[in-house]
Amino acid sequence: MLVQPYLSFDGRCEEASGFYARAIGAETTMLMRFKDSPEPSMSPPGAENKVMHMSMRIGDSVVMASDGGCREHASFQGFSLALTAADDADAARKFAALADGGQVEMPLAKTFFASSFGMLVDRFGVRWMILAEAK
Repeated sequence: MLVQPYLSFDGRCEEASGFYARAIGAETTMLMRFKDSPEPSMSPPGAENKVMHMSMRIGDSVVMASDGGCREHASFQGFSLALTAADDADAARKFAALADGGQVEMPLAKTFFASSFGMLVDRFGVRWMILAEAK
């Protein structure tokens, strides 16, 4: 069984995709716009160029996303995406990049379970936990 996160950015999916590509090297592997749907009734009014479905590879994982209802009020609560970095320097780079325009909830620091661990909410409201495992 495979469980994959599916994020709804309510109108900002393409912007988020570009941000994650720059911040953590995410690669968009599939993108379909509402105008390309074989079912025209699925397109919210005025959303023809918005993202109906997208898949992006982040390391070994795939995260799926869309613009959802295109209301521009995305709310991500009750979960976080956990990103395991290669080492402390990688954790610091990714943490800083994802925190740009967002809010740091717990600064990156050494903990009893990781050589680096921190929590943040990015500019899109997605919660992240970044860690480098203790060696």
